[in-house]
Amino acid sequence: MNINYDIELEKIIKEEEGKRPKVLLHSCCGPCSSAVIERLNPYFELTVFYYNPNIEPLEEYLKRKEEQKRLLKELGGINFLDCDWENDKFKEMAKGLEEVKEGGIRCHKCYNLRLEKTAVEAKKLGFDYFATTLTVSPYKNSQVLNQIGKELESVIGIKYLYSDFKKKDGYKRSIELSKKYELYRQNYCGCIYSQKHLYED
Repeated sequence: MNINYDIELEKIIKEEEGKRPKVLLHSCCGPCSSAVIERLNPYFELTVFYYNPNIEPLEEYLKRKEEQKRLLKELGGINFLDCDWENDKFKEMAKGLEEVKEGGIRCHKCYNLRLEKTAVEAKKLGFDYFATTLTVSPYKNSQVLNQIGKELESVIGIKYLYSDFKKKDGYKRSIELSKKYELYRQNYCGCIYSQKHLYED
């Protein structure tokens, strides 16, 4: 039975009312983060964490990162935390799964790789929650993402902010904000395997 993680987020917002907890928000790109930031910023102190070792080639990775930073500058008041590319870690994780279609086990392991790094950094730096923008995408399984977040919360010992940001027209809003801020929108998730399947289909 699927859980409505948008309702779970609303419960947390209500519980934390007036406290403005600190959230380390993993972001894959500026467009996806736009609507998520708009949704969360009234209730949480946000720091966007750019950790995406899956994105290739390097030029694409850097282009998306610069667009993320440009958006945050436009919005004002949102902190940014960068880290190393670590593409070798993604490649090691993806070994043997190169031909798996997008949305399968390779993607799930990629979610875990990025969310685990976010959780570890969030705990180390004293954040109250860790979260991800990935649930805003209609191509990402929010049930899987939230289950990974829940498991990491238990293992690492820092609270995960449940979400399904595509609810309440979140994805539609991200498109509107991307147009408003003239953000670069990519046509593939990020890894060379998803790009390959894009041209095959």
